[in-house]
Amino acid sequence: MAFHDLSHPIETGMQVFPGDPHVDVHQVSSLAADGSRVSAVSCGSHTGTHIDAPSHTEPDGDSIDEFSIDRFVFDARVVDLRDKGDREAIGPSDLPQDSAVDLILLWTGWDRFWGTDRYLDHPYLSPEAARHCASRGWSVGIDALNPDPTPTENTADDEPDGVPVHSALLGDGRFIIENLTNLGSFEQGTLHAHPMPIGEVTEHRSVLSLRPSTLDTT
Repeated sequence: MAFHDLSHPIETGMQVFPGDPHVDVHQVSSLAADGSRVSAVSCGSHTGTHIDAPSHTEPDGDSIDEFSIDRFVFDARVVDLRDKGDREAIGPSDLPQDSAVDLILLWTGWDRFWGTDRYLDHPYLSPEAARHCASRGWSVGIDALNPDPTPTENTADDEPDGVPVHSALLGDGRFIIENLTNLGSFEQGTLHAHPMPIGEVTEHRSVLSLRPSTLDTT
């Protein structure tokens, strides 16, 4: 069995959603002075690779700590969308019409722009595509900041306002995983998210396990 880490590390000054708290990780004790190493971490709850629970956007949505831990083990399939450009919509026709999985992973390749301004001008799901996913029972992961368009100076007049993709998926009881990386390392497998139960969202480590003999590459 092979394992793939799909998460960005948490580190000082890392990229965050515009307006979110700055990330600071610093040492507060050392082996030499104190006999042990301890670090303090300050960040927002949507820092780095994280999973959004329904309560993130839905008034009556459940929070992370209300789900049993087995809900964070997904049969996952990667959808290759690397042909999509800056701020280009992903429509229903770009997605599978049917697939016996729990989680669709949108491989835009945008993680290569992590830490740059261009990372904010990522491809995004159209509201119609989000409803397509929800109707098939799929949660969604993406190797970009957001499945909705992120507001920047490059926002186009015809882009959706607000967070319709979040509402369509989280309102249907699905999850959204943001800021993934390394999606080109596999096509299908079992994704294990390891969240901390701290409310509407949680940073986590996404690890995907592959059994090569069971891969469906059709």
